[in-house]
Amino acid sequence: MGTDAATATDTVRAGRRTVEIHRPDKVLFPGDGLTKADVVGYYRRVAASMVPQLRGRPLMLERLPEGLGGPQFMQKDTPAHYPDWLRRAEVAKEGGTVTHTVCDGKATLLFLADQAALTFHRWLSRAGRPGHPDRLVFDLDPPGPAFEAVRDAARRLCGLLDELGLPAVLMTTGSKGLHAVVPLDGKADFDTVRGFAQDAAEVLAERHPDRLTTAVRKKSRGNRLYLDVQRNAYAQTAVAPWSLRAKPGAPVAAPISREQLDDPQLDAQRWTLKDVAGVLEQAATRPWSGVPARGRSLRTARRRLDVLR
Repeated sequence: MGTDAATATDTVRAGRRTVEIHRPDKVLFPGDGLTKADVVGYYRRVAASMVPQLRGRPLMLERLPEGLGGPQFMQKDTPAHYPDWLRRAEVAKEGGTVTHTVCDGKATLLFLADQAALTFHRWLSRAGRPGHPDRLVFDLDPPGPAFEAVRDAARRLCGLLDELGLPAVLMTTGSKGLHAVVPLDGKADFDTVRGFAQDAAEVLAERHPDRLTTAVRKKSRGNRLYLDVQRNAYAQTAVAPWSLRAKPGAPVAAPISREQLDDPQLDAQRWTLKDVAGVLEQAATRPWSGVPARGRSLRTARRRLDVLR
């Protein structure tokens, strides 16, 4: 351990690898006094739950080398100086390719935490089949300060997805609302998945026109909650389960059970880095364990949805 805080280093073990942590005492959440060591320690403890949610997926990393209040950037391309053992995935983009980082293990997670990657945003598809998502996401943000509108929308959305035979899981975003995530079999392309999500959102909005809307323009929504399906597109990302958010209070994007929608304390920032034990307790409940690991096809759901339209 060095004596100068600006040059100090520490090391952590991750399986067979040793990861060097630079400036562990660097404060990354100044309003909360939370340091890089706190961030690395959190990701080290939550890795068993988080890495399976990242594995095989191109990532977009939200990096803040000087912490909140300093420079902030979204990193897609993997820098050349990153270690050789870190997995990369070259995927197509307009006019060329981009080489994303893929996190397949704890060592990678901790290395990226050392790079002050506070938030991990994952693709909805895997590196091997980037054009075919195996996740569908509905983004539910409240139209105002009250979180009850999000709970209500989540209940109604899950009810519709149950009708369609699509098991869905929920998570707080650590920002404003909830994500409802539907595991898919990865056979449909993004256009098909997004079209299905849009049609499902429209059916739900037509059932509850006073509460829900698919209007893209804010001024057309009034006080209704917008059913956002825009993330379901090639190269779009969604915040990864168990990721920190680069916001005051260091909130966590946490998977929840449907039953927790009834918890009066639930909001988008219910879990934070300031209570790691609480996050680990939530992870230990395995809130997504009731949904089959294998994703569903959209074919039967599409036929059922068409009947409802």
